[in-house]
Amino acid sequence: MSAPLVVSIPHRLGREEAVRRLKTGLGRAAASIPVMQIEEERWSGDSMIFRVRALGQIASGQVDVADDYVKVQVVLPWLLQRFAEMAQATIRKRGQLLLTKDEGK
Repeated sequence: MSAPLVVSIPHRLGREEAVRRLKTGLGRAAASIPVMQIEEERWSGDSMIFRVRALGQIASGQVDVADDYVKVQVVLPWLLQRFAEMAQATIRKRGQLLLTKDEGK
């Protein structure tokens, strides 16, 4: 098993608003990545356990929401580890968009 890929995304929304945006926007963000589909998304308080399928491989992870940052940890199967750097940049970019854009825009 490989070490998890960890991405920390700062925000200024407060914990409640960040959780709300993630809960409502995660499906839309995933839909914009055609090679990925969410197989599981389970929230417990301010944390979410998830499992996604990409290129026929399963990756799993956890999202933890704090007052001023979101930490995403993903364990990639060995076939997807080659894409870890690209995945990290994509997670950071999509997360920042979700946590910084104005509602309704």
